[in-house]
Amino acid sequence: METIHTPKEDRQLLAILHFSQLLNFISGVGGFVAPLIIWLLKKDEIAHMDEQGKQVLNFQISFFIYAIIGAILSLILVGFLLLGIIALLNLIFPIINGIKASNGEPTHYPLTINFIK
Repeated sequence: METIHTPKEDRQLLAILHFSQLLNFISGVGGFVAPLIIWLLKKDEIAHMDEQGKQVLNFQISFFIYAIIGAILSLILVGFLLLGIIALLNLIFPIINGIKASNGEPTHYPLTINFIK
C-alpha cells in the first residue's frame, strides 16, 4: 500500500524564509543565498514553501535589477532617490510578509517580475 506524502505546515520556517532576506543589509548577498538554500532544501517538505520561496527569489532578482538601474541612473542623480526607495522596500516587504507567513496568511511581493514560475 502506497502512502501519500502531505507536506507539513511550518509557519516558523516560512517566516524565516521571508526574514532571511534582511541579510542583504549585512552581507549584500545573504538575502538571496539564505532563502535559496531554505527553498531548495524544504520546498517539497513544507506546505507553501515552494510558492513562497519562488515569490522571495523573484522579489530578490527583480529588486537586484532595479538596483542596477538605480545605480546607472545615479550618474544623472535621479537614481539616488530610486536606490533609497528600493532599499526601503527591501526592508519593509520581507518584514510584512514574514509576519503574514507566521500568521498563516497569504504573502505577496508587489513590483516583482516572475522569473521562477
